[in-house]
Amino acid sequence: MNRLQPSTAEPEALGRVAVLMGGSSSEREVSLMSGKGVLAALQSRGVDAFAFDLAEQALCELRTLRASRVFIALHGRHGEDGTVQGALELLGIPYTGPGVLASALAIDKHMTKRLWQCDGLSTPAWRMVASAAQAHAAARELGLPLMFKASHEGSTLGLKRADHPREVGAAFAEAARFDAAVLAEQFIEGDEVTCGVLGEGDAAVALPLIHIVAPGGNYDFEHKYYSDETRYICPCDLPAGEEAAIAQLALHSYRALGCRGWGRADIMIRATDRKPFLLEMNTSPGMTGHSLVPMAARAAGLSYEDLCLRILADARLDAGRSAQREGASP
Repeated sequence: MNRLQPSTAEPEALGRVAVLMGGSSSEREVSLMSGKGVLAALQSRGVDAFAFDLAEQALCELRTLRASRVFIALHGRHGEDGTVQGALELLGIPYTGPGVLASALAIDKHMTKRLWQCDGLSTPAWRMVASAAQAHAAARELGLPLMFKASHEGSTLGLKRADHPREVGAAFAEAARFDAAVLAEQFIEGDEVTCGVLGEGDAAVALPLIHIVAPGGNYDFEHKYYSDETRYICPCDLPAGEEAAIAQLALHSYRALGCRGWGRADIMIRATDRKPFLLEMNTSPGMTGHSLVPMAARAAGLSYEDLCLRILADARLDAGRSAQREGASP
């Protein structure tokens, strides 16, 4: 792909910026890491940015603090699910990332897969299960291995694989600890890749793919955020034609959900026929030292600091109104 250009917005034009982080979801600690990284990056570029932890401050305080726009570095529920986005709409403060509807859809793995399926996009077969008995029925119908997922969680929380019928009950129980809605999904054996996306509509661009190689194929919470054993291959080692096709699939999946600003599609490539399958869409991806969107942006010529500025300059409200009084442009 062509090298990405940084935002042309001047730091003063971006106004006073609140970096939302922390919060009360199960991904709080990851969000704090993301938020601190974003805050330091923005401040290093002269942006008047400050930290705002939703677990310690009421959102309405943003007005008192004269926030003119918000960088959402929250992950999971009450941050990535449309709730904060809706509150910011009421406050009239432009924010980064997708709007209310796209955020609510993307956090729900079941609804995401239904929309992708309706749009003709490939995603692993699945069933929603509410009991161990239903989990065993899904295993018989879909076959093993099977992934059990908390439908409204991210960062691999509430994710458990079952390779044998005797493991199904425990895998369901692990997912159910995090969410009453549990998704049982066919496991796709093959290569795991991820594709970041920036922008909106026809102007959206796919970042270089990253091939994820985790120890034993186990890309869990530890290997995602803390371990140095996971290998990330970027630029990707896939054939150019295959990478281009997967990038187009990611763009299609992003647009199908109505996303804007930025996001990241997670994809498995089936080993037997190299067919790609969409797993989920992240609408507030991680910005930690191990995070993937910054890694892909660097491969496209965009530093971490410039990535933060570019995302921030795209902040707006659902109605399309940007931070007009600051006059920012992407």
